[in-house]
Amino acid sequence: MRRGARLPATPPRRKRDDSVGIAIVGLGGYALNQIMPRIDQAERAHIAALVSGNPEKLAQVGDAYGVPPDARYSYADFDKIAADDRIQAVYIILPTAFHADFTIRAFAAGKHVLCEKPMALSSAECEAMIAAGRRAKRTLMIAYRCHFEPYNLEAMRLMREKAVGTIRLIRTDQSYRAGPTTPAQNWRFNRALAGGGPLEDYGIYGLQSALYLSGEMPDSISATTFQPKGDPRFTEIFAHVGSQLTFPSGAVAQLATAYDSAGANFAQVRGTDGTLIMDPATGYAGQKMRIDGRGARDFTPGDPNVQFAGQLNHFTNAIRDGTAILTGGEMGLRDLRLIEAIYASARTGRTVKLMPDGRMRG
Repeated sequence: MRRGARLPATPPRRKRDDSVGIAIVGLGGYALNQIMPRIDQAERAHIAALVSGNPEKLAQVGDAYGVPPDARYSYADFDKIAADDRIQAVYIILPTAFHADFTIRAFAAGKHVLCEKPMALSSAECEAMIAAGRRAKRTLMIAYRCHFEPYNLEAMRLMREKAVGTIRLIRTDQSYRAGPTTPAQNWRFNRALAGGGPLEDYGIYGLQSALYLSGEMPDSISATTFQPKGDPRFTEIFAHVGSQLTFPSGAVAQLATAYDSAGANFAQVRGTDGTLIMDPATGYAGQKMRIDGRGARDFTPGDPNVQFAGQLNHFTNAIRDGTAILTGGEMGLRDLRLIEAIYASARTGRTVKLMPDGRMRG
């Protein structure tokens, strides 16, 4: 197993009798270091099973989290979870290419699904996932954690209340410079597994920010992509994606994302009366936010770390209480339609006109 993985010294315990048993599907770095250590912070969630293609990792992680050997599944025997009543839901933390298949199989097994973003590689896959959930009468949620993070929640509230006046411009940049790698070494650089590159991975945070800070859907998109020649990192994916979204109100959003530029993670909203600045904007921790101009001040609305438990609480409350899902499959589908429009604009060199649900016109 990869060095540095976070494993508990003692297995966490269930807090409540109505806790939802979750099967973690995929034991990569994000699952081991971000999600699984925080599941015991949620009120109604516990790890009931594990799914991995690595038997050694499955045994080591299973022992650390107190998951019984008969609740440790391989990808090949995943469908057997249908008979395991300890599992009510699955959390899919796999490369994007596998999201649709495992979501549909989980619904066929009668389980609820929390799926990492992006939802899938295409809008058609998203539609199939949504249809499978409806047939199974089970919950589908996409893991857009920033909707449960205090700084981003406060920013949404401030923009609804016009704290910077009427929005004129939104700028986001989510970028970093990747070290030496190849598509065979890192799935995020493999088009078949990840899609076009940084836009689906890091840049989706900027796309989301533009939508939830503006409170609008764009009516047109123009975009460019860059894929350097001779760089083994970018034989299959783009190094940089830039796009401009125009909204019905007249506001404009300029989005940048890259795997080959100095690190950035910010969102800025310029209005008629001031500017909201979030830098860093969407990380696991360390957020900072201020307003310049009218009503200038800094904001410290809470600990960003609660976003993970908040996301899980939202999911489990929907399962147990029937509450509405905020970040459901329709949101994931919307974002894939916009990503497809960005790539279509970059490919054709033309502005793409959009319908209100994100589909391309014509």
